Amino acid sequence: MKLPDLNQLDFSDIGGWPLPTKITVIALVCAVVLGAGFWFDTQEQLKELAQAQEKEKELKSTFEVKQRKAANIDAYRKQMVDMKKSLGTMLQQLPSKTEVEGVIDDISQMGLASGLEFELFKPENEIPIEFYAEFPIKIKVVGEYNEIGTFVSGVAGLPRIVTLHDISIVPTAEKKDQKGMLMMEATAKTYRYLEGDVK
Repeated sequence: MKLPDLNQLDFSDIGGWPLPTKITVIALVCAVVLGAGFWFDTQEQLKELAQAQEKEKELKSTFEVKQRKAANIDAYRKQMVDMKKSLGTMLQQLPSKTEVEGVIDDISQMGLASGLEFELFKPENEIPIEFYAEFPIKIKVVGEYNEIGTFVSGVAGLPRIVTLHDISIVPTAEKKDQKGMLMMEATAKTYRYLEGDVK
C-alpha cells in the first residue's frame, strides 16, 4: 500500500481494509498505547521501584548492624557491667573535695622522704573539666637522680590518682652545694569527680 492509497481508506469500514494496512494500523495503535502507558504510568512506577530498592538496601544495612548488636547483646551487657566496676574502682581512687588537701600533703611528704629539696611547691586553683576537676601543683625540686626516681615512683604509687605533666629535668650548676645535682620542674595533677556539680 502506498501513501496516496491512505486517502482511499474508508474509516467507517475498517474491516474492509487490506490485511497489511490493518496490521500496520494495529501495530501503530499498540505502540502509541504502550508508549503512552510507559510515559504516564510505568515511568513513574520505575522511579518508585528504584527508590524502594535504595530504601531496601538502607534497611538491610541497618538490620544487619542491629542484628550484629542483638547477637552480641550478652557480651555488651557483660562489658557494660565490667566498665561500671572499673569506673567505680577509678572513682574511688579520686580524692573527694575534703581529701584533696591530704593528697597535696602526701606529694610534699613523698618529696621530702625521697631526700629532695623543694624550691617551689605551689598548689593552684581547681580547674573544672566536664565531669571532673583538676588540681594542678607546680613543683620544682633539686636532688640526685635516684632521689628524683624514688619521688616519681612514690607519687605513682599513691592510693589516689596523681599524674605528672610537663616534666623537665636539667643539671644544676648554679650553687656549689648543688653541683652534680638535678633540678626537676613538673606539674603534679590530682583529680576530683564532680558528681554533684555536673548536671
